[in-house]
Amino acid sequence: MKNKATRLTGVAWILVAVFWATGNLLWAALPQQVVSGRVTDTNDNPIPGVSITLTNSSRGTQTDLQGAFSLNAQATDTLRIAYLGFKSLRIPVGTQMRFSIVLEQDITDLGEVTINAGYYNTTRREQTGSIARVTAEELERQPVTNVLTALQGRMAGVSVVQRSGVPGNAPSVQIRGQNSLRSGFGNSGNLPLYIINGVPIDSAPLNSFSGLTSPNIAGIDPLNTLNPANIESIEILKDADATAIYGSRGANGVILITTKKGTGGKQKTRFNAQVYTGAGVVPRKLDLITTVDYISLRQEAFANDGATPTQTNAPDLVLWDSQRYTDWQEKLFGGTAQTTGVNLGISGGSETMRFNLGLGYQRETAVFPGDYLYNKFTANLNLSHNSRDDRFSLQFNTSFGSDRNRQFDGSSFVSTGLSLAPNAPEVYGDAGELNWEDSSWTNPFSTLYRESEARVQQLISSLSLSYAITPNLEARLNSGYTLLHSNELVKQPLTFYNPTLWSFINSRSLHVGGQRESWIVEPQLIYRNSWGKFNLDALLGSTFQHRKNTGLNMVGIGYANDQLLGNLAAAEQLFVTDNTTQEYAYAAGFGRVGINYARKYYLNLTGRRDGSSRFGPSRRFASFGAVGAAWIVSEEGWMQGLKTFLSFTKLRGSYGSTGSDQVGDYGYLDTYSATPGGGGLYPTQLTNPIYSWERNRKLELALDLGFFKDQLRLSSSWYRNRSSNQLVGYNLPAITGFTSIQANLDATVENTGWEFEASTNLRAGRFNWQASLNASIPQNRLIAFPGIEESSYANIYKEGESLNIQFLYDYTGVDSETGLYTFKDINEDGVYNFDDRVRVKDLTRSLFGGLRNELSYGRVRLDFLWEFVLQEGQQYYPGIAPGRLGAILQEDYERRWQNPGDVAEVQKASQTIDASRAYNRLLTSAGVYTNTSFLRLKTVGLSYELPAENWGLNSCVLFLQGQNLLTFTRYRGLDAQSPGTNLPALQMLTAGLKLNF
Repeated sequence: MKNKATRLTGVAWILVAVFWATGNLLWAALPQQVVSGRVTDTNDNPIPGVSITLTNSSRGTQTDLQGAFSLNAQATDTLRIAYLGFKSLRIPVGTQMRFSIVLEQDITDLGEVTINAGYYNTTRREQTGSIARVTAEELERQPVTNVLTALQGRMAGVSVVQRSGVPGNAPSVQIRGQNSLRSGFGNSGNLPLYIINGVPIDSAPLNSFSGLTSPNIAGIDPLNTLNPANIESIEILKDADATAIYGSRGANGVILITTKKGTGGKQKTRFNAQVYTGAGVVPRKLDLITTVDYISLRQEAFANDGATPTQTNAPDLVLWDSQRYTDWQEKLFGGTAQTTGVNLGISGGSETMRFNLGLGYQRETAVFPGDYLYNKFTANLNLSHNSRDDRFSLQFNTSFGSDRNRQFDGSSFVSTGLSLAPNAPEVYGDAGELNWEDSSWTNPFSTLYRESEARVQQLISSLSLSYAITPNLEARLNSGYTLLHSNELVKQPLTFYNPTLWSFINSRSLHVGGQRESWIVEPQLIYRNSWGKFNLDALLGSTFQHRKNTGLNMVGIGYANDQLLGNLAAAEQLFVTDNTTQEYAYAAGFGRVGINYARKYYLNLTGRRDGSSRFGPSRRFASFGAVGAAWIVSEEGWMQGLKTFLSFTKLRGSYGSTGSDQVGDYGYLDTYSATPGGGGLYPTQLTNPIYSWERNRKLELALDLGFFKDQLRLSSSWYRNRSSNQLVGYNLPAITGFTSIQANLDATVENTGWEFEASTNLRAGRFNWQASLNASIPQNRLIAFPGIEESSYANIYKEGESLNIQFLYDYTGVDSETGLYTFKDINEDGVYNFDDRVRVKDLTRSLFGGLRNELSYGRVRLDFLWEFVLQEGQQYYPGIAPGRLGAILQEDYERRWQNPGDVAEVQKASQTIDASRAYNRLLTSAGVYTNTSFLRLKTVGLSYELPAENWGLNSCVLFLQGQNLLTFTRYRGLDAQSPGTNLPALQMLTAGLKLNF
């Protein structure tokens, strides 16, 4: 593959050189002229920042504060004038040198706001694929650590789940469902492709010994190093037409992140500053049992069992104070998290050079007791340059982010706070040390003695060079480099352990280190031309990428002094648990042809030939492609009579295939590891050189409508994605000496669904109202898996059902005579047989979306977003059965069985084996699954723009922002979004000031 890549590179650059030389001659023959002008609204007010581009090239400029502009153009060029909230214009240049342009307000950006489609740009009116977009205005004031959490409820087909309220946690992101059978940490096969300014980012969570930031996947999200205030827009590519040009990398959708750019021309240098501060708390606490009722319940359990309380089996009744009550929720996670953020920026330049420089700092404490802290520093720089004749342009972006995280996932504090007896002992003894009263008491505050700190630094840089060989042909070179360095240190002194349980434990330190380094180069040729009503936009390019990941994990055990913890030279024993280096190479050739006729018939053809080092030599290359088409029906002559009502109608559709190589490196090889002490090698993996790419075939049909001059816009789409040739670790019998081998399974996963979007924008004098609604109705099914009954996947998946299912016991209620939970078709042999789980429950979201409103009057603006999810899930039940040592919910106490003949919902208080078995089966039965849907006021913001013109400021805005302020749900746990004992998403309230001058 290396030789092929070299030949492709050579051919590409020979073509560029030939076109360059030929283009210089052709260009020289075409006369250039400087055109200038001024852009105003209908009241003759200048409009700064208006985009002025040439329709057949990427060259352009922006108007300055007085609405003025100038650029080089030819008589055959056409000026394209576009600005958000105003109707766009196209004006032929001809012989005119000076333009006075008046823009009319438009309630829609349907036609002219540029949308990033990856290797090319399009507009909402002209796009043939499915692309969702969120702008900086919706992102920049949210005090989030990870920018992806700001996308919740804002995009159809994009499911974002925040697993924890601990800052820095890695959210779960799925675009139109789960495609792969693989799941879990790292390359799960379902990760989207993240592109930042043209540079792909490895988004797999980083390994963590302490479980930092993610209770479900032990890892740290590398995207935390991005600054949300520096992001201009986020586009998400969903269907085949939008993603096929990325080939195998776009199988699970593509997330394009574009950072802010500088402004130049005649505008003066601009400064901006944003400062905010706020606080966050856990939005909901559970109604746990009181001490009086708890003591009564425990005594009732001993009476039901005919047993006697002792110091061993009932310290809470015999040893502990029966009058003491502690709300452990308040003590363990009832604090207030403080957050502070500062963002500074400067932008400016000249007619040929523009720059944007930004700095950011964020700090957030925890709701847990103790000195837990998360802080982040970011810096970013954008440089843009174009020659005076606009033939050459340069774009350079670089960003650096540094995270320091001294928090932990918090699940231990949350679970302990929900299960600890209300009369448990005080946490500290007379000497101020942790109180270890007996072996039944595990003091949760021992975690305070465990120190952990994770540091992540990431550099992302990109350079794009372009040269207009002729007015219609452009050569472009995109390149990028990323470097991520991470390390984590966890210190566990002797005081961390309970001495009554651990008498032979030594102090230890855990060390995790890793580095990810990647570069990419993409030479391209772009051709644009028009012949009457026929327009052509073609792209030819190639990709060469290399990635190298290294990891080193060590454990030091036995330190003479806690002050030496972390110094590996002072450890009595040292173990290396991981020392790996993995390299990944990727090469591809791609092309696109975009055709439109009369701006009403559109055809988009894309293709890509991919090569990946993750497959054997005979299976490395595969081809992917797609076709997308759109018909703007409202442009037909026979539709003109309906335009006063139905102002816009577009039919579009796409079909194509993408692939996936999201498996580990070197999976096709026999691999060996060294034995300790250098005694030799032992095999760790079997070879399989013939497994190959997953295939994801995507189909979409859509209808876009505009009513009343596009004051109301509706869009609906139906999609079907089928992923086959599944790449999994195929389980092997133990006799082989290996647990699995990488292989392709003849299984097919199907995701179908409907997506709906509606938006409106009404203006009346100084009042403006914008509203948008999105809703998704997804369905996921395993439509084929031959031989699943004989495979190890029979206990996980089922043909015809979703991948997100649970096999459950069939719950039949509480027996009125015995007082125990009962189940249908259970083999009462005391063994938990999986075959007894006859009920199947689908936990896939059946509906999700969001409703956003923005109202403004004069200088005051109010915006809010409601997120809604329709789903089923596991209702919260304490991990301890009624009557055992530990707290339960007050409502369970009041609904328990007490006497024969009672019709109850909660089984009797008991500590017997039968009662424990019945309760454990309940937790894996249909009896605990219920409607866990929720409606949440995700964000609400209120801002006021002060009349700061007299102060020499362009703008001064005061804002108040709230997150997760209200939630309506039947779920009785802490957070319906992430059931269980994770720290819920915090209820945050922040206030800030934003200045532009």
